[in-house]
Amino acid sequence: MTASKAAVVPVEHIALSILVLRSQKVLLDTELAELYGVSTKALNQAVKRNVERFPGDFTFRLSRQEVETVNRSRSVTG
Repeated sequence: MTASKAAVVPVEHIALSILVLRSQKVLLDTELAELYGVSTKALNQAVKRNVERFPGDFTFRLSRQEVETVNRSRSVTG
């Protein structure tokens, strides 16, 4: 996205998207992809292709229990 086409995302939207998991503040791949205006699949593929550009703790997989918890909390607050 070029600077002239960059959309301004309200800070409140980003703040509401931040979750605390494993004592870390995180954005889910779906939220990050939305902010960048790409599909979640494209975002994950880009990260995999460029893994050396990211710190080791940039990504992690959620456990099934964490996924269920996130899905429950998002459906209640969504």
